[in-house]
Amino acid sequence: MKKSIFVFTFAALAIFAQAQDAASNPILTAVPSLAINPDAVSGGMGDIGVATKPGLSDQYWNSSKYALAGSPGGFAISYTPWMRKIVGDIDLAQIAGFYKISDIAGTVSASLRYFSVGKVVLREHPNAIGWEVKPHELAFDVGYSRKLAENFSMGVNLRYIYSDLSAKTDPDYRAGHGFAADINGFYQLPIEIKSGTSTFGFGFAISNLGTKISYDKGTTSNFIPTTFRLGVSYYIPFDKYNRIGIAAEASKLLVPSRKSKFAKDASGNPITDPAELDKWYSNISVMKGIGWSFADAPGGFKEEMQEIIWALGAEYSYREMFFARLGYSNESAIKGNRKFFTFGAGFKWTAFRIDVGYVLAMSSKSPIDGILRFTLAFDADGLKDLIK
Repeated sequence: MKKSIFVFTFAALAIFAQAQDAASNPILTAVPSLAINPDAVSGGMGDIGVATKPGLSDQYWNSSKYALAGSPGGFAISYTPWMRKIVGDIDLAQIAGFYKISDIAGTVSASLRYFSVGKVVLREHPNAIGWEVKPHELAFDVGYSRKLAENFSMGVNLRYIYSDLSAKTDPDYRAGHGFAADINGFYQLPIEIKSGTSTFGFGFAISNLGTKISYDKGTTSNFIPTTFRLGVSYYIPFDKYNRIGIAAEASKLLVPSRKSKFAKDASGNPITDPAELDKWYSNISVMKGIGWSFADAPGGFKEEMQEIIWALGAEYSYREMFFARLGYSNESAIKGNRKFFTFGAGFKWTAFRIDVGYVLAMSSKSPIDGILRFTLAFDADGLKDLIK
């Protein structure tokens, strides 16, 4: 059984509604669950979160926002039944939280996420006897963030990654292990306007910058979804009860393409043999891969620009208790063709907040159409008030 087939088939199952034309050139990675947003708040705003208002699930998007949060701490539990229109037992669950020691000492945070593909029957060939496996992926991280100026903070996360594709009948198979880091920053500027205090936000994040993953004792290796995000937001009060927020975000995988224009042998000829291409791709270092990710697309600059996913989102709030959200996310047809609208709602009480996000794909045949996300969050100040 080829490990590359295992890895990239699993990636396609977990993430992509791929284009089916000959020009299709999606970028696939190992541990694809790291690229799935677990949070229902951002999930209702077009999968936007790098520059939005600080929230309890920001360990995934931008942990530096914790340092500028109004709360001293809290935690959130998120659950997503993934692609239920196709498979009934794929799930993503995450718990994330933070604690602000002080503005000087900084803020600590952590999260644990678990992605299960349920039960899968594998066969060496169509007529072979199958065996049942339970592939899953897990990631645990800890973070630290701190205010560097009155309106600016930065953060870093360190992450352990475990990926088990359950191909235990292959004597060369081993579960994949890896380590990664996130580096992020957030700028939040209050602006006085006639109706109250508006807030401008700017955020950036480089996520999952780390080792490659191998499932065969290092014979081949695969990139994890290292991602660069850049976003802005603006929250405007109409009066002391009503507020609207708008946000925009762009993201790009910092991973080289397997159909790279740099895929050449020692004689300078393009590599076409799949086995040789796997070997060549496995030998690309992480830092070289990041550099090549900006210039290796066979379609040149136009295709490089098509690798950028852009999204827009909006949120309406009444008394910071009731929330309504919508958004849109767009990915090029040749890079995965994930184009979808999102809708969301939320309710906040003294001690807790519950949010729901829904995905409406542009194509009803898309495997991500109809996905629901749920997040239940508990704020430290609210819990103290409830106890009193």
